[in-house]
Amino acid sequence: MSLEGRVAIVTGAAQGIGRAIAEALAHAGADIAVADLDPQRSADTVAMVEKIGRKALNVKVNVADANDTKTMVEHVIKSLGKIDILVNNAGITRDALLLRMKEEDWNLVLQVNLNGTFNCTKAVLQPMTKQRYGRIVNIASIVGAMGNVGQANYAASKAAVIGFTKTVAREYATRNVTVNAVAPGFIDTAMTQGLPAEVKETLQKQIPLGRLGTPADVAAAVRFLVSDDAAYVTGQVLHVNGGMLMP
Repeated sequence: MSLEGRVAIVTGAAQGIGRAIAEALAHAGADIAVADLDPQRSADTVAMVEKIGRKALNVKVNVADANDTKTMVEHVIKSLGKIDILVNNAGITRDALLLRMKEEDWNLVLQVNLNGTFNCTKAVLQPMTKQRYGRIVNIASIVGAMGNVGQANYAASKAAVIGFTKTVAREYATRNVTVNAVAPGFIDTAMTQGLPAEVKETLQKQIPLGRLGTPADVAAAVRFLVSDDAAYVTGQVLHVNGGMLMP
């Protein structure tokens, strides 16, 4: 699954799953635009990519801002020559039961998770269709398929990302642009590490493989979907959840 000569943008790449994706794509041979709202936090990811021997570009971007994403794409093309791969990983949570959920928290999650995916995808489509090559992977979630208590906003955003993925895949397949989604289950990141031990134990009992996933598990799925080995795969949702959900 070589990505030699490819250029990838990974949003939300400063930490967690985004950082693992940037690392996996770099190991496969891609140069990486490390896109994040906080370029200081991204510095470690940039250094890691460069240590692997690939070019890295530290890009500050607010994915919820359409103008910001257009500027990001222009900067990446100017600096790295082209864009072959986009991984829409940037996302946030603002959890609460629906009756207690603030309207601004509903709107913010949709703006980042859904509008951000729309903005970044729209920004890269013109150069990708022009070169008749592109690989787009959107990071969805298990809760977008099954729901989760206290996450109406997050689940709605991720379910919408799945529908968006399938539609864009249909629209741009004739231009050799594939669009897929990866739907992680419960992954061992900073967010889940803060959960009480009994909550993590209950979660693990619901997972047939008996463990939380790792960022590397998700990154491996992304690496496959952006490679030429997945050239005939588009409009699909690859569930990486240890068997917790089998749709």
